[in-house]
Amino acid sequence: MLRDFFLGIIKIHILYHAVKNPVYGAELTEELGRHGYQISPGTLYPILHGLEKEGLLTSHKTVVEGKQRRYYAATPKGIEALQEARVRVRELVREVILEEI
Repeated sequence: MLRDFFLGIIKIHILYHAVKNPVYGAELTEELGRHGYQISPGTLYPILHGLEKEGLLTSHKTVVEGKQRRYYAATPKGIEALQEARVRVRELVREVILEEI
């Protein structure tokens, strides 16, 4: 269950960055690592492909320094999903973090 919870957070994180600017796998691995998520390519790329299949991301290939790199950007549906996630995350933070027990 904890793994599923963190995968959801990682998906929101990916959407957040893909809304700001197109992103690629190695860049996301580094960014997620800065936040304490050690994610392998075998986990990251299926997430990216799944988000693309759901219509939340779109991708295109570009050659960078002689190597092909796939960039992912948020679609309008992905932007909407991030906005909804923000509402729900704020609500969760108010209840779990800010509310006195």
